[in-house]
Amino acid sequence: MDVSTTPEITLYRGFPYPGQYTWSPFVTKLEARLRFARVSYRTATGSPLRSPRGKIPYVDITHPKTGTKTTISDSALIARGLVEDGVLPDINGDLEPQEKVLDAGVRAMLEDRLYFFQSHEKWVENYYEMRRHVLQALPYPAQIAVGYFIYRKQTQMLYDQGTMRFTSEELKGFKEEIWATLNELLVWERAKKETDGPFWVLGGEEPTEADAALFGFIVGVLICSACPESQAIVRSFPAVVNYARRIHERYFPEYTYWE
Repeated sequence: MDVSTTPEITLYRGFPYPGQYTWSPFVTKLEARLRFARVSYRTATGSPLRSPRGKIPYVDITHPKTGTKTTISDSALIARGLVEDGVLPDINGDLEPQEKVLDAGVRAMLEDRLYFFQSHEKWVENYYEMRRHVLQALPYPAQIAVGYFIYRKQTQMLYDQGTMRFTSEELKGFKEEIWATLNELLVWERAKKETDGPFWVLGGEEPTEADAALFGFIVGVLICSACPESQAIVRSFPAVVNYARRIHERYFPEYTYWE
């Protein structure tokens, strides 16, 4: 794309820490999607109250020729919109049908299943740590009030969705099963490639949408002190951590690395 026509992208991540990952897997997923394509962007804090769908992340896209600004929220819709505008490549466009199904399955396992199990771990099992981090910008009395409101919304959502109808042991088993499945896939693909750089979940030469999502979820676990159980599970799979480390080193070299 002609640089003179490239839009300016401001990514609102919810937290004011440049050079650091956030706890949100969807923020890191979107950042990875942009960095895979070497698309420049700037970050800002933002607020769910200013987001069109009340969600983090969201972006402002400013078109240099017209000066018009578009605001989009939801990581999937943002990526789709940037693909339609020709800013991002369609990295799944050339996949074979079975590869598209596998890619969609990996993303669904993370975003439509694991996400809810991890939300339970964060907002129910480790509520106070989650509240401290998410609401750190508020004075303590407001943290209590707002935290209780979020807790009520989260527990109602998790009950309606079904997660809260399982025991903690059952939820731990589900999380272990998902990460073990992903680990098997990564071990399989890593064994087929001799490289010191990143390797990809579908085994191709370039990343796909599933890689952006998987990297986001791995990093979100490794840096989050409100999900110690998931962190222990992920760290028990060296191939999973190695996969994320290689992506970090190539695409996020200036970001603080998890320990």
